[in-house]
Amino acid sequence: MLDMQRRLSKPFYALASLPATAMGFALCIQISALSWLLSTKYHLDIHEIGIVWAAGPLAGILGQVIIGFISDKTWFWGGRRRPFILVGGVLAALSVFLLPRIEVVADLLGVGNLLVVAVIIALTLDLSINVGFNPTRSLIADVTPDGDARTRGYTWMQTISGFWGVMAYLIGAFIDNYTLISVGVFLVLVFSILPTLLIEEPRALLPSSQDAVAATSTDWGQLWRLWAAHAFTWFGVQAMFVYIISFIQQHVVTPGASVEEAAAQSGHVIAISFAIMNVVGFLLPALVLAPLVTRFGRVRTQAACIAIMALAYFAIALFARTPAALYLLMAMVGIGWAAVVSLPFAIMSEKVDKSRMGYFMGLFNLSVVLPQLATTVVGFALNTALDKSLLFFICGGCLAVSSVLWLLVRDSKTAQGGAPVLAASH
Repeated sequence: MLDMQRRLSKPFYALASLPATAMGFALCIQISALSWLLSTKYHLDIHEIGIVWAAGPLAGILGQVIIGFISDKTWFWGGRRRPFILVGGVLAALSVFLLPRIEVVADLLGVGNLLVVAVIIALTLDLSINVGFNPTRSLIADVTPDGDARTRGYTWMQTISGFWGVMAYLIGAFIDNYTLISVGVFLVLVFSILPTLLIEEPRALLPSSQDAVAATSTDWGQLWRLWAAHAFTWFGVQAMFVYIISFIQQHVVTPGASVEEAAAQSGHVIAISFAIMNVVGFLLPALVLAPLVTRFGRVRTQAACIAIMALAYFAIALFARTPAALYLLMAMVGIGWAAVVSLPFAIMSEKVDKSRMGYFMGLFNLSVVLPQLATTVVGFALNTALDKSLLFFICGGCLAVSSVLWLLVRDSKTAQGGAPVLAASH
């Protein structure tokens, strides 16, 4: 065991954060570049882009729950999480490499339909991310003791992962998405392989007495309310990720621009929009949300942030007609995003058994991937809609429902007075 792991030093927390950062960086590439590539390079219709994106949630259903359960019970290659992180990282890097080369893969396979090949590559990418993501988050719980040390582990994870996520969007905005993909292949490989080989995992995961009590007193009624609230959140978030390209092309891109100019401008606007959202998303949890949680509790803080996000969506639908207006409102969206990637996991994690962490994380992820799968209907609605602002009215409505549902979830007694445990969902 490395000395820094034994001492739980800051360099160790940073090292343990890198595998999750690798998966997060691959996800940022997918969010920033996939819809743009499919629309501008491969000329797929908006509903076809939705079909490609639907491959991801399908992979999540398989990957997160099953891999989480298996990784709790298995041990090979010197770890329970290590094998899945290594395999997921290598496959994710390969899939990212293939994103701008869909037509090459189609030629090699002798497939004339680009949509089929795009679905295969997107499915492989998202399956790879899901195979790796759950174990990367579970790894932090495995190698940190209960209490403040684990909170620091997840805080470091969110901060480092968030920083590199912003860098991904900035590379796409100020250089181009092709450079982002090239950088991403390298970072995903290095960040997933090197730290995983250096970190020593404990062979046995025995639940503490607190974990055991929490596991036996789980309020399943409250969990179902939490999952329902989170599901409406992710329907609104995922639909925005996938279909914002259609809104930008209609309302934000300079009228009269050539096809090439419109493609470049839409890619630039998407990248900056998500960069702004993610800057707010990774700065607010520690600086703003933690004090609010101490005063008001996690659930009320979550509900308020989601309500703000809903208002931002409605404002985008009505007023975002220039890049500057969109950027300003995406910063407001980031307030909700900061809560989405931090507080729900913290609320849920107090009720689970540490020795089954992978399983419960995978189960929790169903409240993310099932709504993501359902967003394909939005693509068909937008395909026939004259005004693509419909997207943000739909998303805003879902977020408003989510905010109300969150108020039905009860905070645990320890929810106030503690900093949020941070972990992004996918």
